[in-house]
Amino acid sequence: MTQSENYPMIAKTMAELEDVLAEELIALGANDVEIGTRMVSFTGDKRLMYKANVHCRTALRILKPIYNFKAENADEVYDALKQINWEDYLSLDKTFSIDAVVFSHIFNHSKFVAYKVKDAIADWFADRYEKRPSVSVTNPDIVFNIHVAHNKCTLSLDSSGESLHKRGYRIAQTEAPLNEVLAAGMILKSGWRGESVFVDPMCGSGTLLIEAAMIALGIPPGIHRQSFGFEKWNDFDEELFSEVYNDDSGSREFSHRIVGSDISPKAIAICEKNVRNAGLKKYIDLSVKPFQQYVEAPAPHGVLITNPPYGERIKVEELSELYSMIGERLKHVFTGYNAYILSYKKESFDSIGLKHSRRFFLFNGALECEMREYEIFSGKRDDRPKKEDFREKRERSDASHYERNSKEGYRRSKRAEESDEAKPKREFRPKREHEAEKPRREFRRDINDDKADKSFRPRGRSFGAESSSGKRPYEADKKPRDHKRGNR
Repeated sequence: MTQSENYPMIAKTMAELEDVLAEELIALGANDVEIGTRMVSFTGDKRLMYKANVHCRTALRILKPIYNFKAENADEVYDALKQINWEDYLSLDKTFSIDAVVFSHIFNHSKFVAYKVKDAIADWFADRYEKRPSVSVTNPDIVFNIHVAHNKCTLSLDSSGESLHKRGYRIAQTEAPLNEVLAAGMILKSGWRGESVFVDPMCGSGTLLIEAAMIALGIPPGIHRQSFGFEKWNDFDEELFSEVYNDDSGSREFSHRIVGSDISPKAIAICEKNVRNAGLKKYIDLSVKPFQQYVEAPAPHGVLITNPPYGERIKVEELSELYSMIGERLKHVFTGYNAYILSYKKESFDSIGLKHSRRFFLFNGALECEMREYEIFSGKRDDRPKKEDFREKRERSDASHYERNSKEGYRRSKRAEESDEAKPKREFRPKREHEAEKPRREFRRDINDDKADKSFRPRGRSFGAESSSGKRPYEADKKPRDHKRGNR
C-alpha cells in the first residue's frame, strides 16, 4: 500500500472525550470523521496514521481495520480468520498478541475469542511451514485487535503498541495519578490553549501541568515515546515517519507561566522529576504550598484546573472542609479566573458553595465524574466586565451538554432531561460560533530509582547535537530533530 492511499481507521479514547478527539483528527486532516462509543472513526493515509499517533492528545490507540466478517459461533470466527494471508502482517520471527473486545451474547468471554484468533494464526503458519510465531503478552512485535459486536467482527492492526496515554515523560508518580489522556481532555474542554496563566494548586505528580505546557507550546504528546506499534509493520516507512516525527511546524510561543503547588513535599519532588524529564522546567513554577495559603493569584486573569482528593482516603467531614476551602480561595483570591474542578460527589461540589457555569461529564477510571467550571468575578454576576479572550465566542448554553450520557449506556440518576437511548453514529462537524456546547495499571518506577534524575533520551531516537550532552531539546528552545530508528 502506498502512502497516498486512504483507508479507514479507528481512534480509541475515553468516554466523553470523543468530541475532543474528533476535533483533533480533523485538525490533522482526517476525512469522514464519525463519533462512536469511546471511539472516532475516520479515513486517511499512512502519513495521517503516523501523525495521529504522534499528535493526538486524547487518543488511546489508533487501529487499522483489515478484515470485517460475521460469525455466529467460535468455529465461524476460526474459519473466517484462516482465510487471511497472515504473512501480509506477520512473520515467523515476530511475536504477536491479541486484544479482544467483545459485546455479544454469543461469546461468554473475550479471552475465548482471543484464543480462537491465536489458534487461526498459529494453524495457518503451521499448515505451511510446520512452525508458528510466538505469542508475547508483555512486548509483542505485532498487536491484533478483534472487536465483536453481536455477530459483527472487525480485525484490526494496533498501530500504537502501548497505550498512547503512556507519553514517556513520567518517571515517578504519586498515589492514583491522573491519566494523561484525561488530563489533556480536561484542558482542551476548558478551551485553554496557552492564552493566559495556568494554575494547578493541587498538582500531585504534575500531569495537568505537563500536559498544559505541551499544549501551550505545541509539543506533540508522543514525542517522548520510545516506540510505536507500526514501526514493526512490514510496510513501515522510516523516512516518512522521520518527516512526521521531526515536523515542528505546530510549535508556538508561550509568554505566560504555568504554576503548580501541592501540600506534600514528596509530591512536589516527584513532580519536579517528571517536569525535568519532559524538558519543561523553564515553563513551570513549582512550590510546596497548601491551597489555603494562596493569598494572591499569580496573575490578574488566568485558568485554574485541578483534581482534588475525592474522599476515598479521608473522612467525610474533612472532605467537606476541603471543598469549602477550595470555594473560599477561589472566591477571594482567584477573581478574574475560570476555575475547573474535577470530582465525582455532588456533596463535594455543594461544599464549594459557588454556582457553576458549565459542567462536563468525564470518567476517571471507573469513577463517573464531573468537571465543573466556575467563572470567578468580583461583584454581581451581571456586572462583570466583558472580556475579549479565548472564551468570548463560546455559547454558554448547557441544555444538551448537562444531560449528555455516554452512548455505551452509562446513566446518571436525576439528570435525564434527554433520552437515554443510544444515539446513532453521526458524522462529526466542528462547533460553530454561538452553537451550544455538547456537552491503565500505570507504569510505576520507584522514586528512589537512581535513574530517576537522569535526562530522558528515547532509545533509538536522536534529538540532535544536544542529545549527547544529556539536555532535553526543549530546555534549549529547540524541537526534537533527526529522528533515527535504531535497533530494538
